[in-house]
Amino acid sequence: MAVKITHDSADRRFEIHVDSELAGYSEYIESHGARTFHHTVTLPQFRGRGLAAALTEYALDDTSTQGLRVVPTCWFVRDFIAAAGDRYSHLMEP
Repeated sequence: MAVKITHDSADRRFEIHVDSELAGYSEYIESHGARTFHHTVTLPQFRGRGLAAALTEYALDDTSTQGLRVVPTCWFVRDFIAAAGDRYSHLMEP
């Protein structure tokens, strides 16, 4: 199983592919120095493999590298950040 994560900046989303098939995505809106992650999806046939967590980690790391903050309106992203302890707390909007 080959997993590849990409950033589709034109569509404002991160995508995860398994063996070149789209397995999920995380959509965001970028404004005023922040990315608001509002929707994360793992397609049904790919659920239960930890792909959403891998995708979210990649998206948050990329957001940090870009010097942007995070507004997690998506419940999965919000719960992922909470479970990560202090790893992503510096990205949160005050």
